[in-house]
Amino acid sequence: MSNHNSFEGLFDPSTERIDRINEDLTLISQKDGLLFGTDSYLLAAFSKANSSGVAVEFGAGCGAVSLLVSQRDKYSLVKAVEIRDTSASICKRNAILNGLENKIEVINADVRSLTQKRFGGSVDAVISNPPYMMPGTGKRNDNDELNFARRELNGNIFDFCSSAGKILKYGGTLTVVWKPERICDLFCAMRESKIEPKRVIFVHPFRDAPPSLVLVEGKSGAAPGIVYSRPLVIYEKRSDGKYTSDADRIYETFSTDHLFCDVEKFPCDTENRK
Repeated sequence: MSNHNSFEGLFDPSTERIDRINEDLTLISQKDGLLFGTDSYLLAAFSKANSSGVAVEFGAGCGAVSLLVSQRDKYSLVKAVEIRDTSASICKRNAILNGLENKIEVINADVRSLTQKRFGGSVDAVISNPPYMMPGTGKRNDNDELNFARRELNGNIFDFCSSAGKILKYGGTLTVVWKPERICDLFCAMRESKIEPKRVIFVHPFRDAPPSLVLVEGKSGAAPGIVYSRPLVIYEKRSDGKYTSDADRIYETFSTDHLFCDVEKFPCDTENRK
């Protein structure tokens, strides 16, 4: 889908920036806010496609994840929920800028207030890159936007999972990118909300580094049982910035499915296991 050529009326150069990101998208974001990163792209690529389904993004920010999954037609409609007025406005403008205003509906609301009635019934999927730091932990940033994006100031992971459990249809999916050191909180929050963790990918920046991110997909009403992929390593070496073949394939296909392949069942995939 082609982008609009003019930024007129959609962009404030004094407080906002414009970047080209993956999938031929243009992204408006706040100069002092979070920048588009690997976590958002991996979350969008990991989310399971349902071309006739409705997805909800919790804590959409400027809308990068909603834009990515909509650009690739993963869902028929994405409802992007964002509590902050400024970010919700940017999200709406990003949808217009990229010609996706008919596929993305922006909802300026608190995730904790959501019910099925707000969406006209249950939904097929919830996607989220939620704040991952507890209040009072880590080095505080004086920038309010960054603090809201990084810290659980408007609901914690238990609130996010509880709201997802309330709006997901039976068998619907919750897909989250999270910090490995808090994976216990995520698993507990999911199970408490009757969402069972089903697929997990640990993401490592380099082969000799511990995981820096974890991607988790849970299913509403499912039986216990988790399938782990092989580790996703992003860069070959610390020095050269070259992607591994697994990372390259994700950027080429917008999918992480190959990470779950069994080499005995899928011999054609052996090159990606090196």
